[in-house]
Amino acid sequence: MLKQVLFSLLFYVLAQTSVAQVQSKAYGLMLQSLLDHTVPEVSVHELADKQSNALFLDSREPKEFAVSHIKGAVNVGYDHFDIAQLPKTNKTQKIVVYCSVGYRSEKVAEKLLAAGYSNVSNLYGGLFEWVNEGLPIVDSKENGTEKVHAYSPTWGIWLNKGQKVY
Repeated sequence: MLKQVLFSLLFYVLAQTSVAQVQSKAYGLMLQSLLDHTVPEVSVHELADKQSNALFLDSREPKEFAVSHIKGAVNVGYDHFDIAQLPKTNKTQKIVVYCSVGYRSEKVAEKLLAAGYSNVSNLYGGLFEWVNEGLPIVDSKENGTEKVHAYSPTWGIWLNKGQKVY
């Protein structure tokens, strides 16, 4: 009986633990407590390895998106997110939502799942982890850039590469 209880407890803990990871252990601990982990999470490594054909939705505000974003991403915002304004796409299309660290994108992804989109993931660690891993970003003219809107000095501590802009 005890063995079954321990096995069940272990299974529960493993099921609640995000499989996506970030480079920094401190950043990972912060994300574990910040996020609710209510939507599937995808790591930067998983996306980079697969050269994904996902639709990237940027849930940061327009001024953040204008500084830099993942090439081809569509800005949907957070404060004024409107599901009716999404690009026309099949509800089974692979969609990856991201923001600076993953909190706002998790909330937008929850709304997408509730609306019937079935293949939605939150980019674990957000744009900060994307840049920390050395992946490219572009500015408002789709030219490569090192600038990243770091949201605030408090949140900017998690951005280890790139040029912080506030």
